[in-house]
Amino acid sequence: MKFAKIDFINLLPVTVYMKKNIKSNQLKAIIEYKKSYPSAINKKFKKRSVESAFISSIASRGEKSLDYGIIARDEVTSVLLVPGVYSKDFQSDTSNALAKVLDLQGQVIIGDKALKFFHENDKNSFIDLAKAWQDKYNLPFVFARLSYNKNGKLLRKTMKNFNKRHIKIPQYILEKYEKRSGISKKNILEYLTKIDYDIGIKEKLALKLFFKLTKEKGIK
Repeated sequence: MKFAKIDFINLLPVTVYMKKNIKSNQLKAIIEYKKSYPSAINKKFKKRSVESAFISSIASRGEKSLDYGIIARDEVTSVLLVPGVYSKDFQSDTSNALAKVLDLQGQVIIGDKALKFFHENDKNSFIDLAKAWQDKYNLPFVFARLSYNKNGKLLRKTMKNFNKRHIKIPQYILEKYEKRSGISKKNILEYLTKIDYDIGIKEKLALKLFFKLTKEKGIK
């Protein structure tokens, strides 16, 4: 199974879980090798150079997906918009579309760099896009979905016991991401409490609405 992972802090619980539960060293190596940012992974998935991945929600339309994703039910702190002239984040697809759906103008910032920006800047200087969506539609926002084009049964088996509440991030991994991102271990752990992964009824309603709104605006 060729699996690609988004190499952001928001997927640390999934990364730790998969490393612990996947027995094949070869598969572990593939997962570690096939890592990148969302928009790049979307392209690899569409070209079928990877078989499964958390891909941007907007890229998941028409794809087979499990009921797992990257979900914010209130503020997310890692998907921000700095008001001004519209400027997309090249690493993103869904968040760029979300800003347009919400009719917000400014610079979109996602991922670990956005989380660092959140902690280093005045909270009145940016808009949290997940919170803006929640305030407008009273629904969670699904930024990515776990999709597959091959080996779905193996992926389902691998993920069947995943529960973020049972995952403890080892200190050495926290230290690695702290050093790489410039975000403290305390803030990393606090941030991860804002992220959920299980797609239920409300999340499916949110996806349906997001797809409808993007279609109306001609966003692909």
